[in-house]
Amino acid sequence: MPTKFENKVYEICRKIPKGKVSTYKLISEKLGIRAYRAVGNALNKNPYTHKKVPCHRIVNSNGLIGGFAAGVNNKKRILEKEGIEVKNNKIVNFDKKLFKFK
Repeated sequence: MPTKFENKVYEICRKIPKGKVSTYKLISEKLGIRAYRAVGNALNKNPYTHKKVPCHRIVNSNGLIGGFAAGVNNKKRILEKEGIEVKNNKIVNFDKKLFKFK
């Protein structure tokens, strides 16, 4: 059962549209905290499918794809299926693919 904090992270993550990515830092800022690792830990525990909570769309602030509970190769495959090009484990055209929360 997800915690209140984890549910907040998942709710924010659901707002990222297909074909876009966001970062652990941007989710933290949206929550009003600086606990980037806590966001990563919550996403690592995501009990939902990637279609319900698209945690695969969360990457590092430098554009590297970062980790994924189901494996980095799966994360890369899902991102590419959504139209996000990944080269050397980094998002191509990162600035254009970055989704910023309002």
